[in-house]
Amino acid sequence: MSWDKVEEWLPDAKAITWDTCHKIYVLMDDEQIEIMRDYQYDPILLVEDLGVKEAFQTLIRWFHQSCGLRFINAIETNHEDPNAGFTSLIAQGEGEDEEDEE
Repeated sequence: MSWDKVEEWLPDAKAITWDTCHKIYVLMDDEQIEIMRDYQYDPILLVEDLGVKEAFQTLIRWFHQSCGLRFINAIETNHEDPNAGFTSLIAQGEGEDEEDEE
């Protein structure tokens, strides 16, 4: 399993969030932060406050604590096609059959 895409996207991210089960998101803009607040996601951690390195370590920790079928998606606002705003960074189920690498 590779964390390369997460490392590539994280420096431009605004925040990270997790549903405390299997959905982990890298939020790319302020509108997505507000949407996740409306969905009552907690925690929502600002990358600006954490720093990229700590945000990355937090994502790894959340991933290892997650339920089965876990994934990490980046989300950026796309008003024309909201589904087009999702980018898979670690696909659902990736690494389920192998020892997770950091």
